[in-house]
Amino acid sequence: MQAHASNIYFGMNPMWVATALLAITYAVIISEKVNRSIVALLGAAAMVLVGVMDQEEALKGVDWNTIGLLTGMMILVSISRRSGMFQFVAVWSAQAAKAHPARMLLLLQICTAVLSAFLDNVTTVLLIVPVTLAITQELDVPAYPYLFAEIFASNIGGTATLIGDPPNILIGSQVGLDFNAFVLHLTPIILIVMAVQAIMIHLIWGKGLKASPEREALVMAMQPKLSITDWLLLKQSLAVLAVVMIAFMLARPLHLEPATIAMAGAAVLMLLDNWAHHNEKAAANIHQTFGDVEWITIFFFIGLFIVVHGVEVAGLLKLLADQLVAATGGNMAHAGYAILWSSAVLSAIVDNIPFVATMIPLIKSMAPAFGGPDKIEPLWWCLSLGACLGGNGTLIGASANLTVAGIGERSGVPFRFVTYSLYAFPMMLVSVAICHVYVWWRYF
Repeated sequence: MQAHASNIYFGMNPMWVATALLAITYAVIISEKVNRSIVALLGAAAMVLVGVMDQEEALKGVDWNTIGLLTGMMILVSISRRSGMFQFVAVWSAQAAKAHPARMLLLLQICTAVLSAFLDNVTTVLLIVPVTLAITQELDVPAYPYLFAEIFASNIGGTATLIGDPPNILIGSQVGLDFNAFVLHLTPIILIVMAVQAIMIHLIWGKGLKASPEREALVMAMQPKLSITDWLLLKQSLAVLAVVMIAFMLARPLHLEPATIAMAGAAVLMLLDNWAHHNEKAAANIHQTFGDVEWITIFFFIGLFIVVHGVEVAGLLKLLADQLVAATGGNMAHAGYAILWSSAVLSAIVDNIPFVATMIPLIKSMAPAFGGPDKIEPLWWCLSLGACLGGNGTLIGASANLTVAGIGERSGVPFRFVTYSLYAFPMMLVSVAICHVYVWWRYF
């Protein structure tokens, strides 16, 4: 691998140069002083400019399947959201709970978890949180417990499927694990984790939530159907999303990659939406759809892929993999537990997306020591569970956390790092302990 790094300037060791660039990139991302997409792109450019690798090699590090899948799902969500379907779900949940604050707390968690399994976490909370704030205001109950619970539910629910959480998208795309594999291996334990977390949140906050009968009547008077602003678009969106989900499940026999499915579904739904509006609104909708794509996230991924590939080319990940294998005595179970817990703790400190992007090639480098790539599949489930659930531990652990905190702050609901962590970190450790038992029972 180091043959690609022979053009390093001043004769410096390419491994040290690549490691320094990775550390600087991560440090600035964590500081949040500069937009993370800018930092990742600057780090990627530096990898090429100093000679760690050339441009051709750098572009080989970009996982275009991940980029296509993310972009396609963002487009699908952008168009579907205009129908009002997600707001309908939130209002329906509140009324299904008879506007009782404690029951509503549970149902909003369930809705958030289910949506997060099929949409990315940030999109889910962007849709659910504003409606939650409106409902809690009507009931005159504190919004913080609901927002806290929705952070946890979004990260837990997103762990259950290939497309629910960016770390899973990375793992599935770069390792070749399909939608069905994630459902088969992760959904069973996620259901248990979700139930335990819901009970804990109820014990902490749910029992104390009360609303007056007058306030409950206001919420019950809301009409969910009024949330639907475009019935034709709703039907089209549901039809296309259903086909996309079926295609994800049949991806392997169809010989299709997730990016192809997501982008094809996005193109079809854009076409249907365009046909329905043969006027100036059609052009406006297309501009809005592409404007809704989170380009900051897309370019962050591109830059990060290149930075991590530079470290891989320089040989650092191979070295770390060898040391991890040695530290665990070549024992697969010990390696799995180490990955599970280290992923959880570190993902609570740094955003789980760059962490997983770094870990994937490292774990791949361990494959020869354990008998080949097909023998280390349990390690990928340990990485997914640790990274996705670990993101709940602090406010900076996952993008959804910061998104909810930002919306809450703007609406007068304070989110303090220490206060959140005092509740969240122990709860996150409980969920990881449950997963430890699960991977021990199922794989080791």
